[in-house]
Order: sequence, then C-alpha cells, then structure tokens
Amino acid sequence: MRSEFVLLLLVGVRLTLLADQPPGRSPLVGQIVSEVSAESLRATVEKLASFKTRHTLSDTLTNTRGIGAARRWIKSEFDRYARSASNMSVQYFPTTAAPSARLPHPVKVVNVLAILRSGASDPGNGGMSGAGNPVCLLLSGHYDSRATNALDSVSEAPGADDDGTGTALVLELARVFSKHRFRTTIIFAAFAGEEQGLLGSTALAEFARENGWRVEGVLNNDIVGGILGGGGEVESTFVRVFSEAYSPTDTGSVFRQRNLLGLENDGASRTLARYIQEIGTQYVPNFNVRLVYRRDRFLRGGDHLPFHERGFPAVRFTEARENFDHQHQDVRTDSGRQYGDLPAFVNFAYCANIARINAAALATLALAPAMPAGSVIITRNLEYGTRLTWRKNSEADLAGYSVRYRETTAAAWQYTRFVEDSSVTIGVSKDDFLFGVQAVDRDGNASLMAIPGASGR
Repeated sequence: MRSEFVLLLLVGVRLTLLADQPPGRSPLVGQIVSEVSAESLRATVEKLASFKTRHTLSDTLTNTRGIGAARRWIKSEFDRYARSASNMSVQYFPTTAAPSARLPHPVKVVNVLAILRSGASDPGNGGMSGAGNPVCLLLSGHYDSRATNALDSVSEAPGADDDGTGTALVLELARVFSKHRFRTTIIFAAFAGEEQGLLGSTALAEFARENGWRVEGVLNNDIVGGILGGGGEVESTFVRVFSEAYSPTDTGSVFRQRNLLGLENDGASRTLARYIQEIGTQYVPNFNVRLVYRRDRFLRGGDHLPFHERGFPAVRFTEARENFDHQHQDVRTDSGRQYGDLPAFVNFAYCANIARINAAALATLALAPAMPAGSVIITRNLEYGTRLTWRKNSEADLAGYSVRYRETTAAAWQYTRFVEDSSVTIGVSKDDFLFGVQAVDRDGNASLMAIPGASGR
C-alpha cells in the first residue's frame, strides 16, 4: 500500500513538472528543415553566375546576360513553385530610382516577389495593397552584383556569394515552403539595386509602411556561403546575425520608457535576432548562430536596414568570415592570386546550414500563435516577486504561454515558466531580471517575445 502511494506521488510530481514545460519541437518545422538541399542551392548559384553580370545598370534585353535575364529566370523559378501552390502568387515590384553617385541616370529597379498567403480568411492578408492591414514575414536576398568599379555594368561580375547565395537561399525556401500551409503570410523577396544604395529594399519597405503592413520580421541574407576568411582561416560552424537595438522610430516617450525599464537590448530587431538564435539552434543542433549587437558590419549596410529604419523588426545573416578577394572584385588572377566572386569559392554545405537556420525560425514564426498582447508587470504594490499579466490569445490550438526571464546582463533568456493562464507570479525580483511572454501552440511553435511594460493597476 505504501509503495503504491509513493508511486502515485512520483507520478503526480512528474505530471506537475511536465505541466510546467512547453510542448517540444514541431514535427512540421523539423520536416521543413530537412527538405533544404545543398545541391539545389549550388544549382541556383551557378545559374545566377552564368548571367556574367547582374549589375543594376546592365543589359535587360537578352536572355543570357545581365540583370534582366536574371530577374526573368528568378521569376520563372518562383512561378514554377507557385504552379503547385494555389496560395502562392508571383510578381515584379518595380520602382524608378533617381540619379545618384552610383546611378548616372534614372533606372528601373525591379524586385521579384513570391507571396505565400496564409490560411487566414482575410483575402487581403499579405497582399500588395493596404487591404486587410496584412500581417507578414519577409525573407530576402539581393540578386544584383557588381565588379570593382560600382558603375561598371559591363565587366564580369558573377556575384556568386554576394549575393547569389542569399538569392539562392530565398528561392530554396520558397520551393520548400510552397508545399505547406502557414498561419502567417510569407513574402520571399529577391531585391535589386542593393549595390547601388539599397534601392529595391527601400522601395518595398516604404510601400509596406505607407500601406500599413504589419511586418513581424525581416530575415535578410547577404553573403552566406563562404568559409575561407581573408586571413586564411576556415570557419564553418556558425553564422553571424546582426541586429540594432533602437530604430529611428524609437524616439520621445518611447525611447525614455525603454531606457526607464532597462530594455536597451530588447528592441524589436534584437528580440527577433535572439529568437532566431534560440529556434535555429534547436532545429540545427550542430550549427551555431552568433549574435552581433550592431546594425551591420562596421559602417556597412544591407537590405534589412530600410525596414529596421521604419520600425519593422529586421536582421541580417552573414557568413562568419568574409574574404574581400571575392567581394566587389574584377575577375582576374594577380600574382597567382585569384580574385572575383566565383562559385568555386562558395561552400554549399555551409550555405545549406544557414538556410536551415532561416527555415527553422521562419517556419516557427509563420506557424506560431500571435504574440501575446497587453503584457505588463504589475507595480501597484511593493512585492518581492514579479507579477505579470497579458490578454488571452484566441487560437483554438493554443497550449499556453512561456514566460521567459533573464538577468539584466544576460544576452539570452535563461529561465522558463510555462503556464496555461494569462497571468503568473514568479518568485524573482523585477529589479534584477528582464521578462518576456510567448504564446505556444500544441505543436510547440512559439511566437515572438512580447516584452512587458509596467502597470500600476
């Protein structure tokens, strides 16, 4: 009798412990990650390099050379995926760029977009107009290239790594994701005009702002295939993810409140970067994500910046070690040293791992419930613990909420408390910890982190 009582007690303790833990890994996300192909990435990069140059000012008429041929081929690949996905549409997004230091005359800059609409009933969700106030995620790379001279539109500029790899990654995930349905709309974007001043991405970011898009995350991939650094070192075990703390929209009372609450490292873009690191390494366990707390490489920039600058969460993926012999270089051999951005210098197994990190984060975000709204820390009374509350989600498959917390000096979330209700008291001081709340469905897909404010109610 006594042994049976002990057994029941142990079972009860185990069930209690299990109840405090969020669901495990999503089988669908794991399947999506497994479908990424290094050989498919290779074929795409080699095809893009075969156009010789994809300079923004290069030929647009022939089908074998120049940026026009490249964008038509990219669209044909998106169209091929869309033929088997009734909820995917493909289109050009053109804009006319004004003359500048890198543009001697006005030029038509054309992004290529594949829009994988969600299963939501709202027909405007993810569309290209303001209808439906669309909620979306965006995966991007730029398909233009350049030689040493930024105005040289004729010389060979194969752009295999910069940014054939990013474009190939976008196409590969469009291929894989087109087979599945998601809760949130995903836009796969191949940008033009990056090398001439972020022209294509700026046009789309401004369009998104003007039309009230709710862009929950921008994952921009630029130079994601090289493992041999300029100093001869080889690094294939991690990818860098760059994120900025504040955006230009964090001004006035918003800026003051963030500093007051000690949330200098919990802006939207940095919160997205932290999420990518956690989800990515969960599904790609032998590959690491190294966060860099900077908007981009030192004094440089990429296509995520126009989105970040308009208040959208946006980050940049870049290989661990860059090699400037193979970026922005005329193709040549000098003193026995090969220069130029050639496919021979791309490691496709490494590029595939970066694609898998993107796939894991993007799929989880697109499948997850909405981020909890109205999260606050209750400050009405002086208390030794921390009370949090938020509004309940409406999703039918909601499992509960992961309440995350970490010391103020910690870069990553350290502790988790899983609850089914929309409030919790945690026995640590709000003086010493930062907090966040995620909604989690029954498959284990977790939303972005809602960072709570303060409430005296």
